[in-house]
Amino acid sequence: MTIVLYELVGKDPARPFSPHCWKAAMSLAHKQLDFDRVPVPFTGVPEVESSISRTVPVIRDGDRVIADSFDIAVYLDETYPDRPSLFGGPGGQAMARFIERWSQGTIHGYLGAAALVDIHDSLAPVDQAYFRESREKRFGRRLEDVPATREAGLEAFRASLAPLRSMLDYQPYIGGTSPLFADYIVFGAFQWVRVVSPFALLASDDPVLDWFERCLDLHGGLGRRVEAA
Repeated sequence: MTIVLYELVGKDPARPFSPHCWKAAMSLAHKQLDFDRVPVPFTGVPEVESSISRTVPVIRDGDRVIADSFDIAVYLDETYPDRPSLFGGPGGQAMARFIERWSQGTIHGYLGAAALVDIHDSLAPVDQAYFRESREKRFGRRLEDVPATREAGLEAFRASLAPLRSMLDYQPYIGGTSPLFADYIVFGAFQWVRVVSPFALLASDDPVLDWFERCLDLHGGLGRRVEAA
């Protein structure tokens, strides 16, 4: 039976953008599992699988329903051990937890603010209203004011990627010679902005950009099938 992946979209259902949903999609492709992608707008999330989760991704695999991208990856590795591993063992799973915390603390904070208006503009009107209200409450200011400092903060953001950049001197992926779920965690963040915003996050000669391009080509170019904004 084909797995169903519920993923976040804006007004164009063919342009999923959530970093966490991209982690799930790349994980399913990594495991070489067939899956159907079900587009869900922000205001449609409460209707997914009887409100099992306040967020997507959510997958349905037969009678099993799993929410949260990390839990989905763990489930896939445990349920389909004969297919390529997402973690490479318990140590890799523990490492991925660190990468997830680092990505959300270092990368998501800047990207979420930098692309905030672009995300809003990619949504249907009913979702724009929800997004504006929830994000202005979160940031404590008008939506349009949040990305105002993105140019000023770009150099510091790029500098914060130094550990990833340095690692790429030794190996092509965070997972080593081939990608693991840890790569999809960081890939999802950059894909998030690539899909919704034309803002150039990385310099053209940045090794992190080379890594991201390699990730876009993985699994038959799954990431690249959605054109950049």
